[in-house]
Amino acid sequence: MTQKLIGNVVSVHVGATDELGKEPRDRIRLELDGIVGDRHRSFQRSTWDGDKQAEGTVRRNERQWSAVSVEELTEISAAMDLAEPVSAAQVGANLCLSGVPQLSRLPKGTILRFPSGAELVVEEYNPPCHDMGKALADTLQTRSGKPLESTAFSKAAKLTRGVVGVVEVPGEIAVGDEAQVEVYATPSWLLRDAD
Repeated sequence: MTQKLIGNVVSVHVGATDELGKEPRDRIRLELDGIVGDRHRSFQRSTWDGDKQAEGTVRRNERQWSAVSVEELTEISAAMDLAEPVSAAQVGANLCLSGVPQLSRLPKGTILRFPSGAELVVEEYNPPCHDMGKALADTLQTRSGKPLESTAFSKAAKLTRGVVGVVEVPGEIAVGDEAQVEVYATPSWLLRDAD
């Protein structure tokens, strides 16, 4: 049986430049090749050092969008002892949801549906990157006043950094939209009988 969750869209963001953060919007437009105006919009991408293929290999873009949850951002902020909570825009996410506390653990194949008819499909967990950690360490303040180490974000966001995926059905996503999350489950016809 498929598990279904209901979340809400807290914020949406677009990043048109090579900056790691993204700018808030009231709504975003999705096409089959990604989010209109976002630098990750494409059917293909080049790999980076440590990726699945050799650096610079052109491959299918499984990272057309990224999403985080308010609940996981709260965990990250607490682990980093931040004076102000880290935002979805600061960590470069396109979408921030509430009501899906373990968003980062959604399996590949999970579908996120929105009122416009837009659908996103989860491809994989989005691990925290060191460059993002360095950028955040330079801009964020701790409650204690101690400086952040460049590795603080990577340590705090391990397994809570969100997910990435592809656009399955074009449409719009607006702040305040309901997000129906259909968690992927192996179809019954693929399961072998134990007898």
